[in-house]
This record gives sequence, C-alpha cells and structure tokens, in this order.
Amino acid sequence: MAAHGLVMGFAAILLPQLRLPGSLIPIDDSSGSWIAAILGFALVVGNFIVPTIMAKFGRRTANLASLVPMIIGWFLIIIANNITILLVARFLQGLAMGMSASLGPVLIGEYTSPKNRGAFLAVISLTIATGVLFVHSLGSYFSWQKTALIIAILVFIDLLIVIYSPESPSWLADQGKYDECRKVFKWLRGDEENDELEKMIDSSKIVREAKELSNVSQSFSKTVRSNLAYVNVTIRKKEFYKPIIIMIHIYTLGQWAGANILAAYTMDIFSHVIGDGTNISLMVITLDTQRIISNSIAVYVIKKVKRRTMLLATVSINLFAFLATACYTYFKSQNMLPFDHPAIGIALIHIHMLSIATGTVPLPFIIAGELFPLEYRSLAGGLSVLFLSSNLFITVKTVPVLFKTVGIHGAYVLYAGVVGYCLVVAMLLLPETKDRTLQEIEEDFRGKPLSPEELKSTQSLTSMRYLNTDRRCSSPVV
Repeated sequence: MAAHGLVMGFAAILLPQLRLPGSLIPIDDSSGSWIAAILGFALVVGNFIVPTIMAKFGRRTANLASLVPMIIGWFLIIIANNITILLVARFLQGLAMGMSASLGPVLIGEYTSPKNRGAFLAVISLTIATGVLFVHSLGSYFSWQKTALIIAILVFIDLLIVIYSPESPSWLADQGKYDECRKVFKWLRGDEENDELEKMIDSSKIVREAKELSNVSQSFSKTVRSNLAYVNVTIRKKEFYKPIIIMIHIYTLGQWAGANILAAYTMDIFSHVIGDGTNISLMVITLDTQRIISNSIAVYVIKKVKRRTMLLATVSINLFAFLATACYTYFKSQNMLPFDHPAIGIALIHIHMLSIATGTVPLPFIIAGELFPLEYRSLAGGLSVLFLSSNLFITVKTVPVLFKTVGIHGAYVLYAGVVGYCLVVAMLLLPETKDRTLQEIEEDFRGKPLSPEELKSTQSLTSMRYLNTDRRCSSPVV
C-alpha cells in the first residue's frame, strides 16, 4: 500500500522538473495533468481485473499480480524519453493501484482480529503518507530518473514480502482447505479466537454442501436463466447493495477531501495559498512529516474512538479547512485582508492535512475492510472502488483548469460541497463497525442471522452460477 503514496507523490516532483527549461521531456499544463491524472483512469481497469483473481486464485496471487505492472511502470519511467512512455508507465502503475485498492482492505480485514482490525487498516494511510514523504524527500535531492530507480528497488522488495506471505484464512475456508485455513489463522492470530475460526469454517461447509447439491448439468438457456436469477436475487439483498452505496459515498468523500490533490500538486497549492516568497521545498517536506505524525496518532485513536464519531469529527475539520482556505485566498487575491502573514496560509494547509491524515484517508480503507460480506467481498469491493478510481481521475485532472477558471477559492468551495453531501449520506446509512466481527456486521445489514437451512437455500443460485463459471473456465476455448 505504500506504493500508492510513492506513485501519487512522484507527480509532485516529476512535473516541476519537466517544466524546467531544457527538460528532457517538455510538458505543458494539459500533458502535465494527464501524467498526474491517468492513474485514476487506469484504476478502473485494475478494479475490473482484481475481483476475478481474488475469488478464483486467492488474495495472495492477486497481490503478486498487482506488483508486476507496478515494477514494470517504474522501470519504464527510468528509461522514458517522451511523454508517451511516461503515460504508459503511469497507466501501468494506476492499474496496479486499482488492484491493490480493492485487495488491500479486504486482505487486512481477513488477516486481523476485530479488536486490532481498525488499527491495522489505519496503517494503510500511514504507509501511504510515508511513501509520499519519501518520494518528495528524494525528489528534493535527486533527478526524477534516479528517484524512480530507488523506488523500483523498494517495490521489488515488496514483491519478496508478498511471496513469503500466507494466503487469507477466509479464502482457504471458502475453497475447502480447512486444515491449511486453521494453520494460517492460528499463525496470524494465535489460539484466542478459535470461535471465529470454527464459525467461519462451519459456514463455509454449509455453502460448499449447497454447491454440491446443485451440481447438475444444465442447457445453455437454463444457464442464462440461472445467472439472471442470481443477479436478480443478489442485487435485492441488503447485505449486497447497502455496503456498496455506503462505500460509493465514502470513497467519493475520500477523493474530494484533497489527499491526492495535496500529494500531486503540493508545490502548486503552496504557491497559490502562501506565495513564492517562502522555501516551498522545505514546506512540502514539513507537510509530509506532519501527515505521518497525524497518521500515527490516528492508528492509536481509531482503536479508541467509534468509526462514525471519527468520520464526523475529521470530515468537519476538513470542511472547515476548505472553506477557511477559500475565504483566505479570495480576500487575499482582492487585497481585502486587514492583516496577512505566510503563517496563516501554512496553518490552513496543515489543518487540511490533519483532517486528511486522521480521517479521510484512513477511514475509507478501514470501513471497506469491514463492510462487505464474504460471498460478495470481491465483487462489491471492485464495484465500490470504481468510484474511488473515477473520482481520483476527475479531481486530479481538473485541478489546473479549476485553479485557472474559478481560482483556488472556487475549487475549494466545490470540494467542500461534494464532501459535505457524502458525509450526510454516510452518517445516515453507515452502521457502527468498531470491535465487531465481519459476520456480525453482515448480519446487521441483513437484519438477522441466517439459519443453516436458510443459508443453504440462499446459496443454491450462487452455486449454480459458480458451477457454470467453472465449466466455462475449463473449456479448451477459454
């Protein structure tokens, strides 16, 4: 997950160097915004690829698959001599980010104990912040090519870590590998949570039994009808559509709250808010350091504070930072400030970063790792992250246009409007998930626990669909 920060933060040191006279690859505002924003477009592709790999081949295999385009992307940047190669490299990196954005929260949610899950999921934002600080610091001393080479070595180390990591216990149980599931579960969590382990295995056995009972051959027309019936039944289930609606709004909130804008256009924002009279490179590193400190605090606070309370508090600070910065920059541009000092702009940017680091970056990953039921975790996660991807592309791509047409004050008012709307929807629909097992959260959406008989009946259509998919995948044509 630290690779997200490395990729997003790299734009902030790449674009200023490419704008310098005599640059190897000259750029203008349009090409620069494409280099920064193409990640969001590529994320969509990654979102569609990863659910199938996660469900059929496992979380670990999907994790390995996501690192391949990331490594290739960094090596393409090292050898790039034109904008086309840079765009291809950034697209591959965005593809990898799209895969891990869906996979990361799911895998951590399945690895960790309910009492520690929030803190582990909060570490995602901490590693992203560390990645941003690291790449910004490198870019202050090295060229963008040397920076890319150092990062490529780090991502290769990531690959080695994943190779030696275990598979998810939930996926192993779903595949009927119960002995291996028990071994991995106890390696991850010890012997204190055996009740959750046995409930997960018992539920998996019931589902697999239902699949075996429906193991009958069907004609093509019956296959189509069963698939349509499955879709019709699935989209009506509260435990399927409610988490997706919630995560659509929370992912949208997270992207419009300004994290990626501050990471990709850090120097531009400092120039607009403070002016050119300060050491902007030092200000950027200071801001990244504050982000890491805030993320570290959030890891502790999230273990103590309820999710809904944390969301409301941090997003409220975010809205204040947007509107206060908008007012400050507007009155500054009109020479209407009775008193002005660079410290005012610096403080506003740091308040904005505080809200991002403690809330709008970690909370979407935390909540995503807790909401989705096991049966639909891959599909629902991919569908909701689609909105993360599209909103990332929209926000990053439109920054230069908005700043030129309506100014930073107009852009920040727009961002505040979107974030405020998403906060209202999330507060109306989001249940409290802190310290609850994934099974309890699923039952909360459903309204009641399913008995073994009900679980078998609800899985019958699913089983036929999986069976037909397996047959198609075993065809020589495929």
